[in-house]
Amino acid sequence: STPVASRKSQVATKADLLELFVKPHEVAQKKAEAESLPSITLDEVDLQWVHVLSEGWAAPLKGFMREDEYLQTIHFNCIRQSDGTLVNQSVPIVLAVDDAKKAELEKCAAITLRDEDGKAVAILRKPEFYIHYKEERCARTFGLTDARHPYAEIIYNSGNWLVGGDLEVLERIKYNDGLDNYRLTPRELMEEYEKRGADAVFFFQLRNPVHNGHALLMTSTREELIKRGFKNPVLVVHQIGGKVKGDDVPLKERIMQNQAVLEEGILDPKSTILGIFPSPMLYAGPTEVQWHAKARMNAGCQFYIVGRDPAGMKHPATDEDMYDPWHGKKALMFAPGLESLEILPFRVAAYDTKVGRMAFFDPSRINDFLFISGSKMRKYARDGEIPPDGFMGRKAWQVLVDYYAGLR
Repeated sequence: STPVASRKSQVATKADLLELFVKPHEVAQKKAEAESLPSITLDEVDLQWVHVLSEGWAAPLKGFMREDEYLQTIHFNCIRQSDGTLVNQSVPIVLAVDDAKKAELEKCAAITLRDEDGKAVAILRKPEFYIHYKEERCARTFGLTDARHPYAEIIYNSGNWLVGGDLEVLERIKYNDGLDNYRLTPRELMEEYEKRGADAVFFFQLRNPVHNGHALLMTSTREELIKRGFKNPVLVVHQIGGKVKGDDVPLKERIMQNQAVLEEGILDPKSTILGIFPSPMLYAGPTEVQWHAKARMNAGCQFYIVGRDPAGMKHPATDEDMYDPWHGKKALMFAPGLESLEILPFRVAAYDTKVGRMAFFDPSRINDFLFISGSKMRKYARDGEIPPDGFMGRKAWQVLVDYYAGLR
């Protein structure tokens, strides 16, 4: 049975939100203070983690992890709270600095965090420095230590020290890339559910374009929830917004493609919210899947769709799957601190040549189905080929064709 300490609902409401922004009437004073403090310059991924922390996706974390939080994360995938409850936190959210910066700042009570342009974005209070055991972090996060793994490479190239501390974020993180209106915070998402009269919220997390097989899964999930008695389930299609590996389709094109799917009516705009999740992608398989689920619970997610090989990639040495493709889903079924989240069944969709559209795979007619993998889809788009009619909406497909034509 579930331990009492883990049993209470972990799905957040607006009352549970933990944003790390400075209060509006204190912004001017804190900005002036920030200019007087020694500073750390954040790289692209560091800034994305400040963004994640600031909006409450990683609640109850109040800043970059201190050593006790970090140790619990890498060893147990969760952090015990003062009241005994376990909160799932499967990936480290840490800030690395080099030896010189550690020596400069270790006696400071507060440090300003600046973006790459030198703008002050946050103040880190009561900093705590501890050794960054990089190989151990990689082994426990990814199950490998190969520096060719895209996020392991970031870790190995970072500083020898980690610094934790409470964050005061001076203002909302913006990228001014034309996509900020899709970067809805947990608070804004909850307000949107209320506006739409949602009585159930389900999420589909992805870092890829949406094909009609995805859409079939999402629409059939909504129908199943209605059969269970819900009147207006709302879907959040949530694209990873942080750093991804080089061969993934860039965020702008993914959002344009997803928007075309809505415009073509393949997904219903009335019951679908398109949003961006600010986290970078770690490619940590079942470990990362728990992070993706926990963060969405902090945005009021009750039901979660998990597909095949979530957060997976090919092993850099062997080109074989790094993780069993179904372990992500299985891990979520048992993950401590995620008991309140219902994992929805995932049915495999493929192109049914008999009816000329995406359909749920029927093993009794195995020869009638064509499986179009992500790599095959990218090859079609790169080569300017047209996939079978009914695989993806035409406008949505054209976005990908135009993107790959631009690369040529």
